[in-house]
Amino acid sequence: MKVLLSALALFALTASQAPAQAGPEQVEIDLSNFKFTPSTIMLQHGQPYVLHFVNTAKGGHDFSAKAFFAAAEVAPEDRALVAKGSVELSGGQSADVHLTAPAAGSYEAHCSHFMHASLGMTGMILVQ
Repeated sequence: MKVLLSALALFALTASQAPAQAGPEQVEIDLSNFKFTPSTIMLQHGQPYVLHFVNTAKGGHDFSAKAFFAAAEVAPEDRALVAKGSVELSGGQSADVHLTAPAAGSYEAHCSHFMHASLGMTGMILVQ
């Protein structure tokens, strides 16, 4: 009887604890001199994410992915950060973009600053 009461008490304790809500997955994207790290970003269709952009360089860079941002569901409060499909960052600046990943596909990304893409500042967003 004592074992049964202990088991019931344990069950009641664990049942009363609400499971922790998992927030959106954060993906850090570093913009440095002429590269994105990671250069390939893997996302799952319909899943929420926070894209955390960090410009580790002294000069400005952007993360331009017009087709991706047009297809993704960007949080209303972050839409101004994604002006014309690009996230612009001054040197040392960071920004978070909350979004839900769009339909499966491959989406190109690049830095649109003069000659940066031709010097290797390109990437790919793969949504499964």
